[in-house]
Amino acid sequence: MSTRYEIQDQQWRQIQDLFPPERKPQGGRPALDNRIMLNAMLWVARSGAPWRDLPDFFPHWKSVYTRFRRWQKAGIWDEVLKCVSLDSDEESVMVDATIVRVHQHGSGAKGGQAQAIGRSRGGLSTKIHAVVDALGNPLRFELTGGEAHDSVHGYEMLKAMKLTMKQVLADRAYDTNAIRAYLEEQRAIPVIPGKKNRRVSPKYDRDIYKERHLVECFFNKVKNYRRLATRYDKLACTFKAFLTLASIVVWLA
Repeated sequence: MSTRYEIQDQQWRQIQDLFPPERKPQGGRPALDNRIMLNAMLWVARSGAPWRDLPDFFPHWKSVYTRFRRWQKAGIWDEVLKCVSLDSDEESVMVDATIVRVHQHGSGAKGGQAQAIGRSRGGLSTKIHAVVDALGNPLRFELTGGEAHDSVHGYEMLKAMKLTMKQVLADRAYDTNAIRAYLEEQRAIPVIPGKKNRRVSPKYDRDIYKERHLVECFFNKVKNYRRLATRYDKLACTFKAFLTLASIVVWLA
């Protein structure tokens, strides 16, 4: 049995109590072990293979998929991410976005925009907007169609955070009057280079700005999961659940 994609003992100990109990209170047939099911989900995420191609040493693919969806609907993935991110280093936060191409198998669901699928230069795509802490660990993310502008949704995510006296690192795409006004209102420190069309280029700490590569590193880590490097899922909620799962592993690494 391969252990390449499996969660390690130390990592599992940190999160095992955050998942629902395997046996129901009323008894009945024991459910399959949560760790085995999680490892099967990680295999699908890392390999990018369809659920039906799950190897025989894992439980039946339908059982794994059912539990994956059950946890997604119950908000378990979000709760686990929330718990593992309690020790975040928010001396500074970084915001950025990345494009994910949508495979032909991922298109066709009702409501393209509702499923965070849009059309950009490369065709159908989804954009992941993310905020990470000073160590490059994910704090929050949002999915949109690929044509959505970075600054619009970056502004909405920053507005949902307390940024008092924190450094906010971002590239030129986030150099908007709205974002700068909000950061000033929050007494946050913008580390954002000005757009070339600004008459007066705003000052920023170039040495601190170099740390912005950590948000790019986060995108690189989650795109090691082939299920996230290319979108095969029709539903945005399923794709986001895989993104949350990958983010949890980033925190545990």
